[in-house]
Amino acid sequence: MAILGAAVLAVAGGAAFWYATQQNAGSQTAADQLVTVGTTTCDPNAITVAGGRRSFEIVNASDRPIEWEILDGVMVVAERENIAPGFRATLEVQLQPGEYAITCGLLSNPRGTLSVTASDEASAAASEVTLRKFLGPLSEYRVFLVMQGNAAVKAAETLREAIAAGDVKAAQAAWREARLPYRRIEPLAYRFSDLEDRIDPRAAYLEKREQDPGFTGYHRLEYGLFAQDSTEGLLPVADALLADLKELAQRLKQAPLDPGLLIEMPGASALQMAQAQVPQGENLYAGNDLQDFSAGVEGIGKLAGLLRQVVAGVDPSLDTVIGQDLDALDARLDALRDKGFASYGDVPKPEREALSTDLTRLSESLGRLQAAIGIN
Repeated sequence: MAILGAAVLAVAGGAAFWYATQQNAGSQTAADQLVTVGTTTCDPNAITVAGGRRSFEIVNASDRPIEWEILDGVMVVAERENIAPGFRATLEVQLQPGEYAITCGLLSNPRGTLSVTASDEASAAASEVTLRKFLGPLSEYRVFLVMQGNAAVKAAETLREAIAAGDVKAAQAAWREARLPYRRIEPLAYRFSDLEDRIDPRAAYLEKREQDPGFTGYHRLEYGLFAQDSTEGLLPVADALLADLKELAQRLKQAPLDPGLLIEMPGASALQMAQAQVPQGENLYAGNDLQDFSAGVEGIGKLAGLLRQVVAGVDPSLDTVIGQDLDALDARLDALRDKGFASYGDVPKPEREALSTDLTRLSESLGRLQAAIGIN
């Protein structure tokens, strides 16, 4: 009877989850556009919206975690990632008129199209962007990008040398360090979609997971070094990663930077960490996500610090709030590191939720910069 009762409860629980998923997928949305991502395509696959600040609600109707991106050529305009099956996420983005591509789940799936038409709202937003007050922050951030891009190349060279020598322990240590410069510049680096898909793809977004030919870059090396405890077959992967990071370093020297992008990046990155990275972690084989998150927060903090130079004279109270949120986030990460978790998998769910809450709060504070400074 106990076994029968347990079976009934399991079936009932599964049915309840299925019902909730169906209700979730079928409910109405307050967003400007609802997009349902299935196993192989988006519905709709061709979208037209007016320019301006638009919202998209993305529903995952497939059986795999997904990411949804808006692409301008190879540049990522905005994205939401790690949306679990049966769940939905909302993306808000300022769009200028033009033709864009959209990704639809797995990286191998065909892309859809997004057409943005001219509007008074888009024209007004473009006219409000002023460059003069941002010359200093833009120049300083360019220097930061170049320095961290070069550091990522040097760290990848050290990693390659350890792999070539067949020294697993040295390669594992080098891999942990090699990730950090990249995480510091990820707010801009991930927007080069062609390089991002080679440098940092996760197995969950690939059709054959770890066995997929598209499983390359940092996480392919991580899988070999930590899950398989071997350097065998990794030298070509390390060579390719090094070449891609060299290409990235060159692009960062000439990457298009403008006030609107500068002011949007830190809040978007904080929200991305809160929603897509912290809940489950990214380094599934090495488990050193706390180290990665700290480097990511350094990159966000660099951007936020530059923007605080602009907002301090306009809205001192907002400057104070952003500073307090950054301090709280640093304190949270310090406390987690002090607990000495052997792996991010050992971090309890409530601790992860608290970290996500701090990141979300910072993202909301940074989101107020647009109205305070007058940039859309």
